[in-house]
Amino acid sequence: MDIVIPVIKTLQKWIKDYEHPTLRRSARERNPYKTLISCLLSLRTQDVNTDKVSSALFKVADTPEEILKLPLRKLEKLIFSSGYYKNKAKTIKHVSKIILEKGKVPSDLNELMSIKGIGRKTATITRVFGFGKADCIPVDVHVHVIANRLGWVKEKNPEKTEEGLMKIIPRKYWFEVNTLFVLYGKKICQTQSPFCSKCVIRKYCKRIDVKRSR
Repeated sequence: MDIVIPVIKTLQKWIKDYEHPTLRRSARERNPYKTLISCLLSLRTQDVNTDKVSSALFKVADTPEEILKLPLRKLEKLIFSSGYYKNKAKTIKHVSKIILEKGKVPSDLNELMSIKGIGRKTATITRVFGFGKADCIPVDVHVHVIANRLGWVKEKNPEKTEEGLMKIIPRKYWFEVNTLFVLYGKKICQTQSPFCSKCVIRKYCKRIDVKRSR
């Protein structure tokens, strides 16, 4: 598709004025375990909370061994502001136990997803940002919604959206797609009512299924 690269390059310029999301910033450290835990904490919460809670937790415990030594109540208290903290604490404990048994965080997507509590989005984020292996495109709600609005895919399933994007986006951009679309989705192309009046890629967008905008 002729518009794919112009859209990506436009968003690359746009994003320079913003700080990268927490999970993208974790790529600088290349610590698969911390990226994985941060991703689990990010579920159903805002990025500012993910950043705050991850930092607080990792100051106390940042390895599977240290997490397992933490009393459950203390772990819950540390991650309280991330929301759904009781379920997240149990998942983090379980995931840490399995990883400790395995000896390391698996880099294989299927092996990661075989661990209870780890879905495809978390697995792909861990592989791309934790391991630096850009051989897949993590798809969350923002990536899914924007890809469909642009008309790049026509899918209801995020996994199918990932497959579609990998067919049309040059591989050299795969590492960046999640960051670009997630931040753009949070700031401009919001799920319920996008700021089409502020959109820097509006001329490329088919605005599919956009019923209300600002």
